[in-house]
Amino acid sequence: MTHLLFNAFVMNTGSHIHHGQWRHPGARQAEFNDVNLWIDLAKTLEAGLFDAMFFADVTGLYGPADGQYVDNVHEGLQIPSNDPAVLLGALATHTKHLGLALTSNVMQNHPFNFARQVSTLDHISGGRIAWNVVTSTQENAARNFGLPALVEHDARYDWADEYLEVVYKLWEGSWDDGALLGDKEGGRFSDPAKIHKIYHEGPRYQVEGPHLPSPSPQRTPVLFQAGGSPRGTRFAAENAEAVFIMTPNPGVARDQISRTRDLAVAAGRAPADVTFYQGLTLVIGGSHEEVAAREAEYLRYASVTGYLTHASLGILPDGTRLPDDTLLKDIPNNGGRAHVEWLRRATPDREPTLADLAGARLRNGYVAGTAEEIADQLGAWQAAGVDGINLMNMRLPGTFEEFNELLLPTLQRRGLAKTEYAEGTLRRKLFGTDRLNERHPAARYRGAFAPQPASAGASERSR
Repeated sequence: MTHLLFNAFVMNTGSHIHHGQWRHPGARQAEFNDVNLWIDLAKTLEAGLFDAMFFADVTGLYGPADGQYVDNVHEGLQIPSNDPAVLLGALATHTKHLGLALTSNVMQNHPFNFARQVSTLDHISGGRIAWNVVTSTQENAARNFGLPALVEHDARYDWADEYLEVVYKLWEGSWDDGALLGDKEGGRFSDPAKIHKIYHEGPRYQVEGPHLPSPSPQRTPVLFQAGGSPRGTRFAAENAEAVFIMTPNPGVARDQISRTRDLAVAAGRAPADVTFYQGLTLVIGGSHEEVAAREAEYLRYASVTGYLTHASLGILPDGTRLPDDTLLKDIPNNGGRAHVEWLRRATPDREPTLADLAGARLRNGYVAGTAEEIADQLGAWQAAGVDGINLMNMRLPGTFEEFNELLLPTLQRRGLAKTEYAEGTLRRKLFGTDRLNERHPAARYRGAFAPQPASAGASERSR
């Protein structure tokens, strides 16, 4: 049996997914500005053989663009928060094997500059960078970057298509293999014949190039994506190597995975080209009594206000909320559609309400039990087609310390977790190769900008 992959799903903020937990005396989330918290956590994750440290990020407030944000600020709900791209540079120098994934949406950074930043991080880390490609769901974020409103849902993916086209051209096509010479005697640092401008002209971007960094170990970072809407699923099927899902049960996960892999095959890729990571929170104990006690303590600190604010749906412009029995289908939604659709599939007998959504958020991907019981449940997710787990913390660093101490030995004994790291880049660890395979759409830009030799007929005519 192939072992599961494990990511730590974190955010450089005080309250990420499980709200209210930062208030616990043993929680260190409130210290998120201290780089040593993250360095220590990265070392803990590497000791636990985690595949990657996956940083979420946002560039705006949750809720209506003109609404109150008192609850956001009181809860520490992803405000204040810091830029993960800056933090990854520090973490890369304190780890050897751990993958480092950052979230960046297409609004927040011009693709030329973003491609340069990622290549730099990939060099610093020795090829361990991944990018979670997102299109943003926040009206406030759109205003922060000069837009009057959030672009319509499917049009945001059209924007992402062009964004990816630009960075693919820079990462894969601007520098040929062998362009970097380092020829001290000949005085040639690089070969100009193998470095190319890309001359991209599109609806949103005009980028001449060339890419300024030399090719990094992976060139293109490992590509994560989390879209679950029909348009988002198609985007993931065409581009993603790893899809982050937060489905309510293995049955819904199986359906999502099957549909995405069918679309990947239709796009010319192989089913195994796309892997899937289920988001889960684990409550682990040595006995049922200990599990119940830990669960009760987590629920005691949980903030319902935080979960409802994070969900964003049902909040009116003045900051008041719709009644809990409001049907989700009656609430306008230009973002985060996947969570609503998954909840609908999990409650096929009726239309879910705002109260259902709040409850789902409160116990989002919640798995509680002894090590053996949790291993059984992880095996069920794997049987549904899940390749890995994005482990969401209740508290830092406790959630991950408990994983290492209480669960990892059982998972290893049962073949559900690896016992050592493979060598090489993150992509080599995950897929056995440093570069994107030839079936990926980025591969079409390899060699695309090199001067093409004239055909024999054209040579004859030119004489």
